[in-house]
Amino acid sequence: MEGNRAHVVIVGAGISGLAAAWYLRQNAGDRIRVTVLEGSPRIGGKLHASEVAGVSVDAGAESMLARRPEGKELAKAVGLGDDLVFPGSLSSAVYTRGVLRPMPKGQIMGVPSDLTELAKSGVVSPGGLLRVPLDQILPPTLVRTDVSVAAYIRARMGAEIVDRLVEPLLGGVYAGRADRLSLEATMPRVAAVARSERSLLSAARHLAAEAPKDAGPVFTTLRGGVGALPEAVAKASEADVRTGVTVRELHRTETGWRLITGPVPRPEVIEADAVILATPGAATSRLLKREVPKAAAELARIEYASMAVVTLAYPMDAFPEQPATSGYLVPPVERRPVKAVTFSSVKWPHLTKDLVILRCSIGRIGEEHLLQRDDAELVSLAMAEMGDVMGVRGLPFDTRVTRWGGGLPQYNVGHLDRVARVRAAVSVEPGLAVCGAAYDGIGIPACVGTARTAAARILDHLDRRGE
Repeated sequence: MEGNRAHVVIVGAGISGLAAAWYLRQNAGDRIRVTVLEGSPRIGGKLHASEVAGVSVDAGAESMLARRPEGKELAKAVGLGDDLVFPGSLSSAVYTRGVLRPMPKGQIMGVPSDLTELAKSGVVSPGGLLRVPLDQILPPTLVRTDVSVAAYIRARMGAEIVDRLVEPLLGGVYAGRADRLSLEATMPRVAAVARSERSLLSAARHLAAEAPKDAGPVFTTLRGGVGALPEAVAKASEADVRTGVTVRELHRTETGWRLITGPVPRPEVIEADAVILATPGAATSRLLKREVPKAAAELARIEYASMAVVTLAYPMDAFPEQPATSGYLVPPVERRPVKAVTFSSVKWPHLTKDLVILRCSIGRIGEEHLLQRDDAELVSLAMAEMGDVMGVRGLPFDTRVTRWGGGLPQYNVGHLDRVARVRAAVSVEPGLAVCGAAYDGIGIPACVGTARTAAARILDHLDRRGE
């Protein structure tokens, strides 16, 4: 406590930690002092943009859901509202059975709702197509507890729907595997109908019909990339943001919390009235191991996938035909190193009119061997993908390789129960909260939502202590 001002320390300067700092500032003003500690040399976590061929292009997350408000509202609140832009193209494709095929209309995270559209797309074979309507006559698949996405959808619609539609979509979001990912955590709307509906196809039709027709674009970004958001949020929070500071220990004290930072021979002690941990699961687990061992044990069980993003900038004439979609996904059964391609300059026309800028994602859970290759080899894999699939000729003007080691939490079966146990254990500790991608969703709005909840918990604690 400094005078009458409480000191709140936030560990982690990704968008979750920075948003928590901003919410604290908005709701407490000068009544509290906020310090944000970040172990890496920069803030922002997986939100980071840098130049490729003179164009600012996101190296991590490149968009946020526009239909969930937290991300857009935060951008507007910190002065970036005029920089919000929307996609020029939302059409996407799947590289399946040897060629690019359009993503079927009406699908719900890969679950088809329209057999005619599924047949037109050619994504699955004739045999795979015939298997889908059997869902309507098969006995019910009783779902009473959390199950894997693959187990349920395969039982209802067959293996090809899982392998060639659901799997690439989940791989694009989580870099995970459908046979391990939780139905409840990753596809909550499908999970809800699985508990009550006999036919998944009929349920998918209802879900597709309920989708708003005039809700506007699904995604949005910032003119300079969503990598511009962290800096704006940090500035607006007026917090003391310190990079290159690793928190090694967290201890409960009579009046709050003590953080030990810096090298072992020269430790720095920071006293805090409250602490928010906005770090990945493993780092949070290490910090909570002594004081909140139950939460630490649960967090340690959350797996993380690694991946790399290879960005290429080509001259327009390198492509025999200009890309007509915003990108495509690649099912694991195709056994290709690239799992997804985004044609950034098509999806976001504001980037450039003179180049084709694209991003190739490499690496799913269990494919760490791919990421052991050096940068030049990853660039070669991405170029080979473009040559093989898009017929690209010649060399790119510029390239960039960004590695995200342990970047994506895996919401495996039982994830929601695990998160509930973490929060239950943390909830009994005064002045402690957690937030980030490990809990309720890996997108920007979900992370911002957890930050707001964490900040509200800390403010409530400080208010009650001051009564």
